[in-house]
Order: sequence, then C-alpha cells, then structure tokens
Amino acid sequence: MPNTSTPAKNQIRKALRQQRRSLSPHQQKHASMGLCRQLSLLPEFIFGQRIAAYIPNDGEIDPQPLLELAWRLGKQIYLPVLHPFSTGRLLFMAHHPHQVLAKNRFGIPEPLCDQDSHCPVWTLDLVLTPLVGFDENGNRMGMGGGFYDRTFAFLNDNSKPRKPRMIGVAHECQKVDTLPNERWDIMMNKIVTDKDIYSAR
Repeated sequence: MPNTSTPAKNQIRKALRQQRRSLSPHQQKHASMGLCRQLSLLPEFIFGQRIAAYIPNDGEIDPQPLLELAWRLGKQIYLPVLHPFSTGRLLFMAHHPHQVLAKNRFGIPEPLCDQDSHCPVWTLDLVLTPLVGFDENGNRMGMGGGFYDRTFAFLNDNSKPRKPRMIGVAHECQKVDTLPNERWDIMMNKIVTDKDIYSAR
C-alpha cells in the first residue's frame, strides 16, 4: 500500500487533530456518553458478540461507556495490538475490566500479546475504528499509518458482505465536506459520532 501522506492531507489531518485535542474534559465526557447512546442502538452492536474497540489517544472520542455496557451484556471486547512480526498490521487481543495494559511505541496502551487471547480479525463482528476526519460518504482519514487498511484489506477482496462490520467513530466536529478515497482504503459501513449516525453510500 503506497504512502498516502500528501501536503494537503497532512494539513487537514493536523487541523482536525488540533480541533479534537482542544475539546475540554467536560466536552470529551459529554461526547463519550453521546457516542455510547448512538452505538448502543445499532443492530451491529445489539447482535454482535466480538467487538473490537480502542483506547483513546490524541483527543479521540472515548468508547469506554460502550465497553462497560458490552461487558454487562456478556459481550467480548478486543483491543488492537501492533503486530510483532508483520510491520504495519494489527492483532486484536481480549480486553477485560481492570486489565493491566502496557504502552506501545506510540505511547498507546495495549494488552500484552498473548496467543491464547488473540482473535482472528475475520471472526470479529464489529470493529470500532477511531477517525481523524470523515465525510458523509463513509470516507475516513486516519492517523496516516495505514494500520487498519492493511489489517482489513481482505474486506476489499470480496464483493459479498462479510464480517466484520466496520464502524468509524469520531466527534461530530471532525466531519468535513469531502475526503479523497484511494482504492486501498477500507470503507466504513457506518460512521457514528456523539450527534449522529452516517450510513456510507
């Protein structure tokens, strides 16, 4: 997958990252609860059992209230871990309440890499994907590393609906009019914010 960082993209990414980092703790908490309300109503969450989430970083919207709800409902939660052998890809490890996490090379907490708690990505039901920016067509902008695009590239290889369902999550203020879409980009099935739900076209 080519490096898609361009001056224009980097400028947009920088502005949107600054915008979400500027949110106050109160605004972040309010947005987190709004996101949980929106996601909890989705069939993908209601019927999904294996759900991949993330630990927020760099001002990302916090999915923690949804994880707590999922645990109460008996669902399984998984977190991304940097793949130890395949550069630029992710593994997903089981996540439990009060679990001890260790920071990776980007300073993001993640579970310890353990073969017994590893979940193959094609067996996940739902993947909550943090976004830097998005548009209403389902195009997303990430941090620029391409980790999710590489890990879930198999979704672009088959025209039939397959698991997992990819749902991008973000603050409403991260929406832009339009974003470029490269052929290797993994499209979101839906994008959910603290204010609204956008179905990809």
